[in-house]
Amino acid sequence: MIMEKTRIDKWLWMVRIFKTRSMASDSCNAGKVKIGGVNCKPSREVKTNEEIQVRIGQLLKTVKVLDFPKNRLPAKLTPEYYEDLTPQEEYERIKMLHEHVEYREHGLGRPTKRDRRQLDYLKDFLSDTEDWE
Repeated sequence: MIMEKTRIDKWLWMVRIFKTRSMASDSCNAGKVKIGGVNCKPSREVKTNEEIQVRIGQLLKTVKVLDFPKNRLPAKLTPEYYEDLTPQEEYERIKMLHEHVEYREHGLGRPTKRDRRQLDYLKDFLSDTEDWE
């Protein structure tokens, strides 16, 4: 039996974009998953060749649906089911953001609870300043 469409939350979980299906569902409800520039509900059925934009933390990931797996895939097989259309600049921006925000001098030890909260606040602030449409 070849599936031609499936729920967006289930597909995102099966191709390992999200760790759990409930995380995928919560992201859909929060407006972090878009198909064709429109927010979608977790029950929205996704079809082949549709482009999906997913906000994961500070990363805006764009993927194109190629196929539908029967159940959750091993990580090595995910490229067969979606094409990653995310520009390389997006990955580099995230890498630079982490390098600048999380840099600590050698020998300072682990960050304190207060330091960790300040880092988290700064990362959230930087991710919220960018509009995505």
